[in-house]
Amino acid sequence: MLSPRTMEIVRATAPAVAPLAETITRRFYQRMFEGNPEVKAFFNQAHQHSGGQQKALAGAICAYASNIDNLEILGPAVELIAQKHCSLGIQPEQYPIVGKHLLAAIRDVLGDAATDEVLAAWGEAYGLLAEICIGREAEIYREQAEAPGGWNGYRRFTVAGKKPESEIVTSFYLRPADGGDLPPFLPGQYLTVKIDHPDTPTSPRNYSLSDRPGTGYYRISVKREPSLRPDAPAGLISSYLHDAVQEGDELQIGPPCGEFTLDPSAAGERPIVLLAGGIGVTPLLSMFRSLVHHGVDVPIYFVQAARNSRAHSFAEEVREAAAGRANVRTHCRYDAPLADDLSSGRCDSTGLVDVPFVRELVGTNDAEFYFCGPKPFMAGLYRGLIDWGVDVSRIHFEFFGPRQDIITPELQETA
Repeated sequence: MLSPRTMEIVRATAPAVAPLAETITRRFYQRMFEGNPEVKAFFNQAHQHSGGQQKALAGAICAYASNIDNLEILGPAVELIAQKHCSLGIQPEQYPIVGKHLLAAIRDVLGDAATDEVLAAWGEAYGLLAEICIGREAEIYREQAEAPGGWNGYRRFTVAGKKPESEIVTSFYLRPADGGDLPPFLPGQYLTVKIDHPDTPTSPRNYSLSDRPGTGYYRISVKREPSLRPDAPAGLISSYLHDAVQEGDELQIGPPCGEFTLDPSAAGERPIVLLAGGIGVTPLLSMFRSLVHHGVDVPIYFVQAARNSRAHSFAEEVREAAAGRANVRTHCRYDAPLADDLSSGRCDSTGLVDVPFVRELVGTNDAEFYFCGPKPFMAGLYRGLIDWGVDVSRIHFEFFGPRQDIITPELQETA
């Protein structure tokens, strides 16, 4: 536990830290990569250049400081961090590196306001958070290793199949190269893929498992990421997987991780609404296939938003999974349809997947809502569901970026 004096200092200095949080985190990453360049391998440099990692860390710092005397409320955030760290293989000895450079960055940015007493308090607060994370990560590593067929670190998998799902998405079917067992996973979890790129060293990538557990293989479905700017290259690893990795090749894979999950055996009595935008379909498809496979009999809605038929992945797979299930309703909606997409039945409607559409389709807000997709899609759904009166405990989402981009500032206290 933190001392009363430490909590008092952190609370008192939090208002000064908050508006400078992103400046502090930018300085932190700069110092850490210069002082300990070995840790750079854990960080996606595209997210560094976009500012997403700096913003996410800044949000985490502010949330921690504002809840310093009620850390239980941070349980979901700690779980997200711990799962992400375990996917990358973060170890306890790396926490002091982060702490050293974070405190130095606070001192650099706050200047004279960062007195020895202030830095000592923030150091103690960081130490407690590190202790909590390390403890949870040790549990996750142990669970992974003790699962049937489980492992820690990376294991070699053979690409047993490679299947185009649309013009921009390709699925990879993975089996252990050693012929051993596969541990179970929860629908919604992801794998970590480590690529020794021939030209550009880069960090591992997380890809959601897109099929149900128990198939005898793992499947990931990868979108070819376009260039975000005219002077920037297309997605390095997604392009490599699409163009260079072929059936029979081997990949280094980390065990399943992630806290955005749906356990079919624990489904309650409420309807389940799965809302997928773009490549965000992958974890939701795993959930959908698992619910159907287990015969969950509550109303299930699977809604997929896509640009048009060229970008629409898994159309036939979804139709086949839903066939003959009276409690299952699927709906695909295009926001930029080709001329004959609607008339030919490739989609069910055109327009946006937003809460007015969901209200008309589902008819009740007394449901469990799961969604994943591009940031505007998710931010709109989150705000709309809150406005519709859906309790935050029934709003579940996956977003590989700063959560404050989805939970807008005026709603963060509600969440």
